[in-house]
Amino acid sequence: MALALNIGKCTLLGNYRENNEDSIEAKQFPDLSVCIVADGMGGQAAGEIASKKAIEIVPKEIRKLLPAGADAATVKTAIRKSIVQANDEIIAQGTLDKDLKNMGTTIVVALWRKTGEMYIAGVGDSRAYLIRGGEIRQLTIDHSLAEALVQAGTISRDEAREHKFKNVLWKYLGSREVGEGPDVHAETVQAGDRFLMCTDGLSGVVSDEKILEFANTQPDAQACADGLGQFALDNGSRDNVSTIVIDVVEAR
Repeated sequence: MALALNIGKCTLLGNYRENNEDSIEAKQFPDLSVCIVADGMGGQAAGEIASKKAIEIVPKEIRKLLPAGADAATVKTAIRKSIVQANDEIIAQGTLDKDLKNMGTTIVVALWRKTGEMYIAGVGDSRAYLIRGGEIRQLTIDHSLAEALVQAGTISRDEAREHKFKNVLWKYLGSREVGEGPDVHAETVQAGDRFLMCTDGLSGVVSDEKILEFANTQPDAQACADGLGQFALDNGSRDNVSTIVIDVVEAR
């Protein structure tokens, strides 16, 4: 059965920020689609610059590195290398311009091929979820100090949601810790799957259960993306909010 994607995307300034440091991209090529959510940091315009560089560089590098008919290992390598390239360029620009020296950005990338796989990779605390069969599953791992404490067994998952280090990142684009790039998760897709990508403007204030509950009321991808953004603001988000919703459907 041939599959296709319906994609909705939304980015909101929110009620408290003077500028939107988030950037989103959804590029559809004949043989693949690349969706990206990036949440910039660094103050003033620096965060905007970092997130925009990320969404510009990664799709370009993926196209350059990914030959037609590539196997799964080659796809994963292309995604990792594209993220490393974006990281290197962000670091380089921050080194050259003193006004940008602290800039950085999170990134989460979803790459879909018509062969039936969705590849997910993330750096920072922007997230990717899979909604399938009435359940929601986080596909990325937050690179925050609070999540590191959870992984170490020091605090519980519930404690991490309100922990003072929940927004302190130890790895993001613009940091040396990116190294050779993130792990890439491959998911075999099926009709009816919904992938959600978002910044912590949503996931930091709305629980996974509430995200799932809301998403289940919105059958249209664009309406879901817009609605989740507003839902975050209505629930007190003080950040920019960005979402991309990817619905897997039967091709017509």
